[in-house]
Amino acid sequence: MTNQPRTGASRHFVLAAGGTGGHLIPAFALATELLARGHHVALITDARGANIPGKPDGLTAHILPAGRFGKNPLKWIRGLRSVMEGRNMALRLFESFEPSAVVGFGGYPALPALLAATSAGIPSVVHEQNAVLGRVNRLLAGRVDAIATSYPQVERLKPKLSDKVHLVGNPVREEVLALRDEDFPPFTEDGLLRVLVTGGSQGASVLSDVVPDGLSMLPDGLRARLQVTQQCRSEDVDRVRERYASHDIPAELGTYFEDMNERLADAHLFIGRAGASTIAELTAVGRPAILIPLPIATDDHQAVNTREIVKAGGARMIRQEKFQPKELAKQIQAMAQNPASLANAAHGAWNCGRPKAAKDLADLVESMAGIDLMDIVRVTETNPRAAQKANRTQTATRDKTEDVAA
Repeated sequence: MTNQPRTGASRHFVLAAGGTGGHLIPAFALATELLARGHHVALITDARGANIPGKPDGLTAHILPAGRFGKNPLKWIRGLRSVMEGRNMALRLFESFEPSAVVGFGGYPALPALLAATSAGIPSVVHEQNAVLGRVNRLLAGRVDAIATSYPQVERLKPKLSDKVHLVGNPVREEVLALRDEDFPPFTEDGLLRVLVTGGSQGASVLSDVVPDGLSMLPDGLRARLQVTQQCRSEDVDRVRERYASHDIPAELGTYFEDMNERLADAHLFIGRAGASTIAELTAVGRPAILIPLPIATDDHQAVNTREIVKAGGARMIRQEKFQPKELAKQIQAMAQNPASLANAAHGAWNCGRPKAAKDLADLVESMAGIDLMDIVRVTETNPRAAQKANRTQTATRDKTEDVAA
């Protein structure tokens, strides 16, 4: 049976997200929460996003054109035309769907939807998953009514916008969040050390090159206890399997694991990239990590993403240019030298988790629609006035009629 919203009032909401898992996973989590509260929710994305797995039942996807603006100015005109076409299509959708608020999660497909919302005077929110405000969210930050963040400190966010900022966290999948209250898997002086390695589509090869040799350099007593699960690119699987076999290290390899949440639950140590969703899941569950930020990430945002968890003692960060087998072995040994050190790191990661992210974000979005904001929405430590601002939001947004995106 579907839960009804706290006020008994059902609203319509539109979520807009770029076509990657990093943008869509939190959008799906918010959609699930809003649907459970009895609201109606629609999704605006691109063709890639429509095919991302995990879309909740009851969430209708609409594909809109979204121009991209690269370094070549000659392509900007074409990109602008696509954005304006998408904006006009979004306005027509809004006429029939009548959303009470529009929520953007970054990525170019969110741009036309939010431009349409601000043009039509519809309350709007952007959610930033990373510790650096993304390009689209940066462009829209001054126009929208609220900015939801995943970290206490977000770079490229102008101080003058602080009254709009609400710290909610980055929503994660329900099956991952369900692991939060489970104990860290037992790790003893003579027990297995289970290592989970994933690298994503842009980074698996460097992990395939370094991790097997790095694990082989561990002290004999620790190396003999290894049990590895590694996600690899299809072209890397055979050579990585041979590498592990030559080191006599048991390893299960695959290009995709459907039960990744179960493998995360069993893992004592994670090695991989530092994307926003990855860190949100590690902190939700409480798993120690060695993180290698993607060096070509825009504004170096993956490195910035690691700051909070590293400061809390839940992870070590290694820049890719220094990511060599010897350095990896050194960092693993430092974290897993005894059961207590690894358990302490797990606790440090767990303390960074924000398990109420989907609920807090849903509360904020409901407040945009005139539903009273509950007191569990947290604001940034540097923004003590944001709570008062949120209580005034519904009055201000009702009065907003000026077209600011012509």
